[in-house]
Amino acid sequence: MILHIPHSSCVIPEKFRDQIVLSDKELLAELLLMTDAFTDKLFALPEATILRFPISRLLVDVERFSDDTKEPMSSVGMGMIYNRTVYGNELKRELQPHERQSLVQYYTTHHERLFEEVNKELENYGQALIVDCHSFPSIPLPCDMNKSIPRPDFCIGTDSFHTPDSLIRIADQKIKDMGYTLGINQPYAGSIVPMAFYHNDRRVSSIMIEVNRKLYMDEMTGTKKDAFEATQKNIQTILSLLARIKAEREKNKPEKKIKTKKKLGGE
Repeated sequence: MILHIPHSSCVIPEKFRDQIVLSDKELLAELLLMTDAFTDKLFALPEATILRFPISRLLVDVERFSDDTKEPMSSVGMGMIYNRTVYGNELKRELQPHERQSLVQYYTTHHERLFEEVNKELENYGQALIVDCHSFPSIPLPCDMNKSIPRPDFCIGTDSFHTPDSLIRIADQKIKDMGYTLGINQPYAGSIVPMAFYHNDRRVSSIMIEVNRKLYMDEMTGTKKDAFEATQKNIQTILSLLARIKAEREKNKPEKKIKTKKKLGGE
């Protein structure tokens, strides 16, 4: 299992600070709204590979398509390289080509690492599972496409090609059994897959799990709530369950492959 954690960092390296036109106070407010705070602590499993992006998404967002013409969020200034804030104000000055390239390199390096980790899983186990780990604000942001309220406690994001129904059913049931409300592909949809495998290799499975920040943190101050540890434990229980499902699929893979051989590629 690969735990992909793209938005937990609030780090703005000093060499990039002057690209952002916000004051320090404004920047802190923007980071509070846009950072998936503590997801690197909430989503953790000893046996899983963890891939965490080291700098803030305000600089470059590895969850976006690199081509703005394919990225819906580019319409609000939040493509791969953001140029607008949550409220649509200017975020960055105009970047020089070499400055943009420095940010693109972070994006490229991260996706190369993700590809390598998925490839290792395929070589070692014959299949790979990516869990895309996020959190979201309890109140929709002005930049959000989906502004429906109330928002659920958890959200599962799926891909029609890469998310097996079994993963959806098990995660759905477990989350509801814990007493949480759940949205499937709402308020956020999809789950990351390296482009080399995207919609052409069913051995690569992916599911996104998003947790509502109101469950574990004070959204006004960015501090943890008393319920943080309980939320963390519940998320780890969900991850352990998904890991067991993956292990069972690996164990049964040869038999299943024989049974479904004629159907491969025709679904």
